[in-house]
Amino acid sequence: MKVLGIDPGMATTGWAVVERAGDGYRALGYGAIVTAAKTPWPRRLQEIASALRELVAREAPTVAAIEDLFIAKDSRSASSVGHGRGVLLYTLAELGLAIHEYNPRQVKVALTGYGAADKSQMQNMVQRLLRLPAPPKPDDAADALAIALCHLNTATVAVR
Repeated sequence: MKVLGIDPGMATTGWAVVERAGDGYRALGYGAIVTAAKTPWPRRLQEIASALRELVAREAPTVAAIEDLFIAKDSRSASSVGHGRGVLLYTLAELGLAIHEYNPRQVKVALTGYGAADKSQMQNMVQRLLRLPAPPKPDDAADALAIALCHLNTATVAVR
């Protein structure tokens, strides 16, 4: 199973493609879709959708895992992320991929066993699980890797 992990955002959307490899995992690719802040929102949404279509065509994932919307104190930021997340969900559905959603706590528990793990703990665990030489960058890509790993862990448990 090739999992496309997505950390949604309007300015930066992290992505990662991960699969199970023997008794571990392998990152097949990761990065970020970046849109310019001064570009109008409708154009930015088009850019995100277009980049996602190209990514899916190139990487051929079998399933998608995306972070659920997390609303903190900044409602403007949540609205922006919501727009980006909406176009991601629509595009994934349009492409026929099964979509699984995980909230930040679920991702943290799946990787570290601790729902309040901080960013450095998460990045270190992603690095260890994927046997990477350094913590993955940018942070959004590291989060996407964590979301993909969460799905692989969760899907494995659900199947057993």
